[in-house]
Amino acid sequence: MIDPILFGTILIGLLLVLVLCRVPVAVALGVSSFITIVMSVGFEEGSFIAAQRMVSGVNSVTLLAIPFFVLAGSLMNNGGIAGRLIDAAGVLVGRMPGSLAQTNVVANALFGSVSGAAVAAAAAVGSVIGPKQKTQGYSTPFAAAVNVGSAPSGMLIPPSNTLIVYSLVSGTSVAALFMAGYLPGILWMLGCIVAVWFLTRKKPELRETERPSAKVVTTTLLRAVPSILIIVVVIGGILAGFFTPTESAAIAVAYALILGFVYKAITISDLPGIILNATTTTVIIIFLVAVSSIMSWAMAVSGLPSVITEGILSLTDNTVIIMVLITIILLLIGTILDPTPAILIFVPVFLPIVTELGIDPIHFGILVTFNLCLGTITPPVGVTLFVGVKVAEARFEQVAKALLPFFLVLIVLLLVVVFVPQLSLALPGLVGLN
Repeated sequence: MIDPILFGTILIGLLLVLVLCRVPVAVALGVSSFITIVMSVGFEEGSFIAAQRMVSGVNSVTLLAIPFFVLAGSLMNNGGIAGRLIDAAGVLVGRMPGSLAQTNVVANALFGSVSGAAVAAAAAVGSVIGPKQKTQGYSTPFAAAVNVGSAPSGMLIPPSNTLIVYSLVSGTSVAALFMAGYLPGILWMLGCIVAVWFLTRKKPELRETERPSAKVVTTTLLRAVPSILIIVVVIGGILAGFFTPTESAAIAVAYALILGFVYKAITISDLPGIILNATTTTVIIIFLVAVSSIMSWAMAVSGLPSVITEGILSLTDNTVIIMVLITIILLLIGTILDPTPAILIFVPVFLPIVTELGIDPIHFGILVTFNLCLGTITPPVGVTLFVGVKVAEARFEQVAKALLPFFLVLIVLLLVVVFVPQLSLALPGLVGLN
């Protein structure tokens, strides 16, 4: 094997060059990893290792949950669920300052919690509520910023594909991570609510004046109950031991499909398109996992993670400084990489460091996810940001500017998540998962 420092320089250098040349991230990961391995052990052995690692990397029962949750999210996105959740959110926060924007925030959290994806929430909720905001006097950039800023809460509130990927890499319990994501996810939602309140508190024209009757409130909430019950079915079943996370994902698909037919929002003819959309998303994720497995093997064999661990710990043994340093690095990584490849590449590097410092892997998983959630709404990659801009038909630079107050609030909340571990560990401990 070549020197770990030289190995890491070649590997990361090739990856950055390919990414800057606009090569798809998954291809860039595979090519840079393969070339580095070939330089180390030769072409024949390197080819065998790469193929073997790709197969073994995706040979996981836990990973099987992802395609089911993705399909469940696609069914929900097309199954009339978004509208019911938006109506429910409206009666909950309908009389607050910026009531329609507040509805957007709560609806994103609700929809994200049943679909597990920020992009799905931004697209589904934004396309329904965005036109309403325009007619009520909201500026398009502000409306888009509210939608984009609040959408990632669904990546923390279970079920979450991001947490499943972290579980695969770290060996941490999926059920424990799911429980750990609730409070930080709710905190993200509350932070966006506060930001909207602050920005709209002096604009009475953006506040609903009519109070809905008790009958309307009750009817609206009851209409949303079947959609929200999917959370109870999925998470409750896992905690009660009735089924595994993978089995719960399959049940979520069946539940979402039944709801779509009951609501008459999905027909048999719609299913091929829905399945194709879910398959496309799943293939991207699984391919990323496969090629990242090559990189993980290469880095482990080279000893690079150990060198990085020793290097960071040699600078300081102060836990606070090291956690701040890792947080800054993750924030920067999130701006150029999607959450899945970022977790697959960097968690194996940082996990030994935080473990040596006594940081709980469950807490670290939420810390990583919160960081990367911010990355999804940050240029230049920011997939949720671009989806929100497209849905709102707004100008990118105007939406990015309108997002700044949300960034400030969320950065403060990130520090809370980093330095208050009980926020992540309280619920798993309460149910005996930690």
